[in-house]
Amino acid sequence: MAQWSYPRPPAGEITPRSAWLSRRRLLAGAAMGVAGSLVAPAGATTLQTRPGPFQATEKPTPLSDVTHYNNFYEFGLDKGDPAALSAGFAARPWTLSVEGLVAHPRVWDIDQLIAAMPIEERLYRMRCVEAWSMVIPWDGFPLASLLAQAEPLSSARYVAFESIVRPAQMPGQRAGLDSLEWPYVEGLRLDEAMHPLTLLAVGLYGEILPNQNGAPVRLVVPWKYGFKGIKSITRIRLVEKRPPTTWNRMNADEYGFFANVNPEVDHPRWSQASERVIGAGGFFGGARRKTQMFNGYGEQVAALYGTMNLRSNY
Repeated sequence: MAQWSYPRPPAGEITPRSAWLSRRRLLAGAAMGVAGSLVAPAGATTLQTRPGPFQATEKPTPLSDVTHYNNFYEFGLDKGDPAALSAGFAARPWTLSVEGLVAHPRVWDIDQLIAAMPIEERLYRMRCVEAWSMVIPWDGFPLASLLAQAEPLSSARYVAFESIVRPAQMPGQRAGLDSLEWPYVEGLRLDEAMHPLTLLAVGLYGEILPNQNGAPVRLVVPWKYGFKGIKSITRIRLVEKRPPTTWNRMNADEYGFFANVNPEVDHPRWSQASERVIGAGGFFGGARRKTQMFNGYGEQVAALYGTMNLRSNY
């Protein structure tokens, strides 16, 4: 597989790791006992990481915004619901199965998986279909590393992902969007899943992934819109045919399977030509900027789509 590179930002544009952790401790202490505080499993909360490739050039979005402005409909429809309503979600113990068209199916304990994989810090630009964006320091490992251990069979063409169904702990599954079906499901083509940019995130800002951000493991595909980033994954299957995906199944005219960031293809109800940067210039009036094709990762991923019409395959 080709080795991709992405320019590292100047040292002055990167928030020091010590500042990340100091801010994290300050916020956690201030929020202790208050709904919406960060939730982490018992025991160690930090991750042993190493610098990873593909660093974005922007400054990271403040931790308080990353953890308190989220789409996670299993906990509710409002952006603040995941932080406010996820404290009772149990992210440990947890297993992740890899199955389907593979030579070596396996069920992993999440902490054994974290211990087995070199965890990288990657500063990724993230874009939501609602026309807002963040820059998030994810901690995780390439999905390709996990799939390589399973050895996909030659008949495998797609990777299907399935999230947890736990309505007793996820109030959005009891009273959320009536048209959404649970579990939340997503999918990628196998070549997209094996691309070195595609990450299974188990943390952010050097800490174990908070509940509201998809604990204990979520998908990060930075050149696609955020709804592709399925959270709280329990099952990964390699399949021959294109799998169903939650938002495409709910409204195929608005949410395509590929969901590549494309400023030339508007959502039917709003423009995708520009985006509001969360945490820049004031939270609600955040600065706007022009949306980049493939969210700025075109150099790395454009070749995946060759002559594909990205207006009809949105």
